[in-house]
Amino acid sequence: MRYLWSIPAAVVAWFVAGFSATYLKGLPEGTTMFVPPRVDLLVLGGFAGGVLAGLLVTRVRITVPLVVAVGAGMWWLTGNDWSDRSQLTTLLVATAVGGLFGALGTRSSVIAAFALALPIAWYALRPANQLDEWRWLWQLNGLLVAVGLALVLYVACWRRGWRSAYFWVPLAGFYLASFGIVNAIRVVDRAPAAQSANDTADAATDAFFQSCEPILREYGVWLVLAVLLAIPMVVLKLRALPPPPPPPDPYADRSNDAVLSDDLDWIDRDEPRRRLLARRQEPAS
Repeated sequence: MRYLWSIPAAVVAWFVAGFSATYLKGLPEGTTMFVPPRVDLLVLGGFAGGVLAGLLVTRVRITVPLVVAVGAGMWWLTGNDWSDRSQLTTLLVATAVGGLFGALGTRSSVIAAFALALPIAWYALRPANQLDEWRWLWQLNGLLVAVGLALVLYVACWRRGWRSAYFWVPLAGFYLASFGIVNAIRVVDRAPAAQSANDTADAATDAFFQSCEPILREYGVWLVLAVLLAIPMVVLKLRALPPPPPPPDPYADRSNDAVLSDDLDWIDRDEPRRRLLARRQEPAS
């Protein structure tokens, strides 16, 4: 019965998480396609949609074929050319990988946190791109970056509590690296068609390494506040949980009465009344 609602919800979530923000805003060049052939949107949108769909369906063997079918169906419905195999393969691979990590994240909250780091980093800097004033740009970007990091750290401790706090350092590092991944993918998308693959790879590599240092320099205070916010979030979550049930009693199905053998059956009999003097024996007539 669960799949009656989780599969339709995963199909909707695939579009909402990956493509609705770009579609509702208005796609470039006046297009109205749901899945425009852009490398950055195909990779990041497909991965984000796949992660959210995997978290809803929770089964790998169902999630991966589902999101691949949804991606191919959306490609066909929007009228894209099937001969563009590279763009279609990019969308399907990113969607399948996102669905795989999303489904595995339902078993381990740490995997779910790593899977959500890239979509959250992609969403974090999008609203602030519309602002021109640097003061509000710094505040809004810093707030979104901090909320994203706090949410990722909180999700990591969802299942195992403080035992998963050991993953906070690599998780924070991967969250910062996700901003570099987003910038590198955007550089690849904006590269001229006549540019060689080596030059495109060099530009993407430079964009990846040059994006981490500004994040730490400009939003370092916000990142510290994110860690300080994640600590009480985890504490409140753990205190709100009910106490764990007691371990099962291995002897619960057994009776408390001892099982006695036949030769000890006299214990349960009534003891005869004792007399100080023996009863006088009457002579037989």
